[in-house]
Amino acid sequence: MHIDPLSHPASDNYKLLSSLVVPRPIAWVSSLNADGVVNLAPFSFFNAVSGNPLYIVISIGLNDAGEMKDTAKNIVAGGEFVVNLVTEELFDAMNISAADFPPDVSELDAANLHAAPSVKIRVPRVAEAQASLECRLHSTQMLGNNTLVIGEVVMFHVADHLLGPRLHVNNFAPIGRLGAPSVYCRTTDRFDAARISYAEWLKGER
Repeated sequence: MHIDPLSHPASDNYKLLSSLVVPRPIAWVSSLNADGVVNLAPFSFFNAVSGNPLYIVISIGLNDAGEMKDTAKNIVAGGEFVVNLVTEELFDAMNISAADFPPDVSELDAANLHAAPSVKIRVPRVAEAQASLECRLHSTQMLGNNTLVIGEVVMFHVADHLLGPRLHVNNFAPIGRLGAPSVYCRTTDRFDAARISYAEWLKGER
């Protein structure tokens, strides 16, 4: 079937895109507002986009009133944020934090989570997260109804039990997003396959 996005409403196009570009990692973003309240919210339009410099990107849609969400406002105003990664035991807390809490209510408290201090920025991370990325804002760009946030990772936090020799990460299994509105996946079923060179491919073809 051919589907022309110009023939369908934005809600249908979003459903298709978010169900086909999968699985997507979830950026569980902590940020601070001007009053020092910790905001915590998940976003699955997220990924790593550069290894040197260390850049990640998050797309944050507008709220129902057509305004920037609290996370985007806080990042633009403060220039700092933390991306916490969501493993399965944190799913319920992550789901709670996705609710539309007012700016003066911290999702950390609502989800019975705890703040842990960051090293290079003021914004705290989620103490219960097995991995977190301290980020400083590089730039933002409006793309339609979305604030595209590019952040530079300035500090990694990784649980000791996940790290092997030469910073190899073992047995880390964050959940992923599979589709709107509420489809997720586990990442515990995996396989390892070595890449081949062109010379190896040629040898195999003969």
